[in-house]
Amino acid sequence: MATAAAASIRERQTVALKRMLNFNVPHVKNSTGEPVWKVLIYDRFGQDIISPLLSVKELRDMGITLHLLLHSDRDPIPDVPAVYFVMPTEENIDRMCQDLRNQLYESYYLNFISAISRSKLEDIANAALAASAVTQVAKVFDQYLNFITLEDDMFVLCNQNKELVSYRAINRPDITDTEMETVMDTIVDSLFCFFVTLGAVPIIRCSRGTAAEMVAVKLDKKLRENLRDARNSLFTGDTLGAGQFSFQRPLLVLVDRNIDLATPLHHTWTYQALVHDVLDFHLNRVNLEESSGVENSPAGARPKRKNKKSYDLTPVDKFWQKHKGSPFPEVAESVQQELESYRAQEDEVKRLKSIMGLEGEDEGAISMLSDNTAKLTSAVSSLPELLEKKRLIDLHTNVATAVLEHIKARKLDVYFEYEEKIMSKTTLDKSLLDIISDPDAGTPEDKMRLFLIYYISAQQAPSEADLEQYKKALTDAGCNLNPLQYIKQWKAFAKMASAPASYGNTTTKPMGLLSRVMNTGSQFVMEGVKNLVLKQQNLPVTRILDNLMEMKSNPGKQGKHILYGCSELFNATQFIKQLSQLGQK
Repeated sequence: MATAAAASIRERQTVALKRMLNFNVPHVKNSTGEPVWKVLIYDRFGQDIISPLLSVKELRDMGITLHLLLHSDRDPIPDVPAVYFVMPTEENIDRMCQDLRNQLYESYYLNFISAISRSKLEDIANAALAASAVTQVAKVFDQYLNFITLEDDMFVLCNQNKELVSYRAINRPDITDTEMETVMDTIVDSLFCFFVTLGAVPIIRCSRGTAAEMVAVKLDKKLRENLRDARNSLFTGDTLGAGQFSFQRPLLVLVDRNIDLATPLHHTWTYQALVHDVLDFHLNRVNLEESSGVENSPAGARPKRKNKKSYDLTPVDKFWQKHKGSPFPEVAESVQQELESYRAQEDEVKRLKSIMGLEGEDEGAISMLSDNTAKLTSAVSSLPELLEKKRLIDLHTNVATAVLEHIKARKLDVYFEYEEKIMSKTTLDKSLLDIISDPDAGTPEDKMRLFLIYYISAQQAPSEADLEQYKKALTDAGCNLNPLQYIKQWKAFAKMASAPASYGNTTTKPMGLLSRVMNTGSQFVMEGVKNLVLKQQNLPVTRILDNLMEMKSNPGKQGKHILYGCSELFNATQFIKQLSQLGQK
């Protein structure tokens, strides 16, 4: 979606959440005095929306002493107000009515992620009447926040129950009209919430005859109905605070996943994409299993469990912001440089302490050190910053090491380079059959991804004899052929053989092995891994957007920001699984 948004969607949604947590009163940053202490009650949907945007510390600063799931066992806290942030489902409404009957809290601020229907609102009113708690229900708000913002320029429509709006859900042959309507309504509701938060009515463009057109028609109808009701419109007046209606309208481009099936299967080479592809990366949090060193344990003893660690990769992390789009070898080199810089600063502090004869770490020594010279004061005052730097270095060392293990074990650099050549129609230096047959090159899933990209991108489908040969090699490598079965049917149906998706004429150049990162003092042993340089590549979706933007009458005022949204966020493993389910007979 192309838009010239002044504030990012991440900022707008964060402002809306803070306003909600402040009892739907605009939050003033530097307000003096203690905040009103309160309890936050959310469901899984609310948790997914809040967690990428607000840390526990930020919630505490807003006065949130406890944050609990709606359907957990909660004890009464009669003298504290409760802020609810939930989806207006039957199950959630019943539990909220139960809370009212049990008199759990002093007052109730009910916030619904999507608009609540009149009948469900009446259910809450009846429960409040029956429990004599009408005066305790302080406010009821529709927040229109039914989407998850992961970055300044990226959002996803849902995480809970995402299989309901998945690629498989829309493309399975046995889907009924009613089920399809439900899927479309879910997507439209989230997109509508997105534009309410953005405070803009979009110009909608979509391809004809696809699910994208169904979404476009429904969204257009919903926007028009809201604008027609001038008194209650969400896009006019002062109802939105930060996101007010603007005549500078964004362009919303709705595309079907089928327009480009090769890209989600493509092995990647940039830091963020690799983390998403090979690690457990979920809502900006990566979960790692720490490999414990080999220890001498007594014979017959139970092996030690691997420690699981979680790291948040957020916009506050400057290293992540700077390098998430960089090729992996560059990232490894940058981590090494940061580590050397940190060690130099740490050595300087130690040297200064040594000069003063203050080798000890006790507080008295530190206070004497800070009293002596401006230089020493500066060194000590920089310690918190130094510790934060060390934390980020450790974080990215662990994450990059985990990624590197996958690259080396599965030869992901070889796959990436080969797939780039297939997609850009460059001459291949090695037979596809050789890579599939090589037992040391990747997992069965890697081999299937490679072959599917070849099959999708081919100008002409391979002959039956060649296809059988490839199938045998894939089967021998342990691959499940169901994804190929589905792609074969899809390609025949879409008549893609005559007009395959074009991925631009680009190549990646191997630059030989790394120099800095290869040295013995490095954290990363990159031996055998190619240092591939990325070239800009125009994917089908990029070219569609370029063509639409070029049609504008005044190109000088084109939108400066591009926001990316998807109905579900999946990596290649999850996509292959969906294709496999679709390919089952």
